[in-house]
Amino acid sequence: MNPLEIGDDCLVLAQRLAEWVTRAPTLEEDVALANLSLDLLGQARALLSRAGNEDELAYLRGPAQFRNCLLTEQPNGDFARTIVRHLLYAGFLYEMYRAHPEDEVAAKGVKEIAYHRDYAALWTRRLGLGTEESHRRMTAALEALWPFTGELFAADPGLREPWSAFVETTLAESGLAVPGEAPQRDGGRRGEHTPHLGELLAEMQALHREHAGATW
Repeated sequence: MNPLEIGDDCLVLAQRLAEWVTRAPTLEEDVALANLSLDLLGQARALLSRAGNEDELAYLRGPAQFRNCLLTEQPNGDFARTIVRHLLYAGFLYEMYRAHPEDEVAAKGVKEIAYHRDYAALWTRRLGLGTEESHRRMTAALEALWPFTGELFAADPGLREPWSAFVETTLAESGLAVPGEAPQRDGGRRGEHTPHLGELLAEMQALHREHAGATW
């Protein structure tokens, strides 16, 4: 498990989920998404501290220096898109952590990510089996985000099988189909990102860069 890659994944996804605060469909989901964000932020801090100074890694790198997968930087879009993104990534992170029980962060994180996975699966079933509109939005989200899933398994192809079993079972229970073959997108692990990451970092890093070196 590469602490910089997984740490960047968690940091970027935590920032994305935090964008829902005060904007979620209901107050309950506002709180739930904030808690998911905090879980990931805690894991990011623990992992990035292994790779160097966590504050410098979070706030003083540009997009080309980040190693997060492209999936995590994709915009929230509507609630369906956020749920699909979380289903796909949490399913992967759960298998990654489960494969490294000797790692302290993984051993603790797998319990948190199990809840993330269940949360995303619950909403996938609700939306997939809900109204015609919610089903349409979930289908659109799957088609948009599926091309970013191949990158997840470049370094650990053995994780794909259990991930696929979980995701495909959840989709089947939700009346949703696995998208057909489509060109896969990658590059995040090499620092080749979509423009979305630059926009995210500009907001996340603005205060720190404006007051460089400030201390409490």
